[in-house]
Amino acid sequence: MNRKSIIIAAAILTIVIGTVLLYPKTQPQQGNETLKITASFYPLAYFAEQIGGEKVQVSTLIPYNTEAHSWQPSFSDITKTQDSDLIIYLGAGLDPWMETNVIKSINTEGKTILKASAGIHLINGTDEDEHGGTDPHLWVSPYTALNIAENIYNAIKETDPENTEYYQQNWEQLKEALTSLDQKYQTELQPAQGKTFFTTHSAYGYVANRYGLEQHGVIGLSADEQPSTSKIAEIVDQMIKDQSYVIYVDPIYSDEYAQMLKTELTSKTGKNVDILQLYLMLGPLGELDYMGQLKANLNNLKQGLIN
Repeated sequence: MNRKSIIIAAAILTIVIGTVLLYPKTQPQQGNETLKITASFYPLAYFAEQIGGEKVQVSTLIPYNTEAHSWQPSFSDITKTQDSDLIIYLGAGLDPWMETNVIKSINTEGKTILKASAGIHLINGTDEDEHGGTDPHLWVSPYTALNIAENIYNAIKETDPENTEYYQQNWEQLKEALTSLDQKYQTELQPAQGKTFFTTHSAYGYVANRYGLEQHGVIGLSADEQPSTSKIAEIVDQMIKDQSYVIYVDPIYSDEYAQMLKTELTSKTGKNVDILQLYLMLGPLGELDYMGQLKANLNNLKQGLIN
């Protein structure tokens, strides 16, 4: 960064800090007031809404169905966070700007700030330079999603203890839904244990790790990477070796790489190759919310690996 850019960045940061300090300090939650929650992205907001119900007002910073790895907050994103009683971010390398750009730029007195991945075991990823060797996609598995949701429940009741009983009732319902779905994943994917599923984006490591599968992706943890020709050829050879002719792609991203794999596989083997959806759950799609997409992923994994 040159000297002029540094001066401009410093000036912007000074304006942000000066502006947000003019806001009144957040007061402890009182009785019937609505708890204001800001979440970095959709899955965290979904859990907060399910637990908080009518007693919370939840907003997200990253727009729905937007690539999360490369997103950065604007001036307005930072200033509107100042009004929040509870700020939730994932951590684990997914949204580092929350700590460096947002939290350091606002008055945090009276606020609860939650890193939702706290205390959760992180598995190794494939993009070590960007994520420090860990996979941040904790929400794609109902098991690790349950851990995230429990952290959010604890933060909400800590911020608004007067409504603990209400939040607990909602939490128990969400807990039961995620626990039941985790058990269903375990039971219904058991016949596929040891099998490899092939994706265009290596974002499903927690699913593979929990349910005894192997994941092989065209690109690593960040969906905006560009695969090399040799990587495409490697995936094709591996799929032929495994006699696997299903490619998974998230519908919010381009299926360009999936189509490349399909063309190569069909050309080399003459086999019919299917492209199936595996949702990353970055926002509602059609009639499917977070939970609906989680259920659809189970059905599509069964279709590609068992049926």
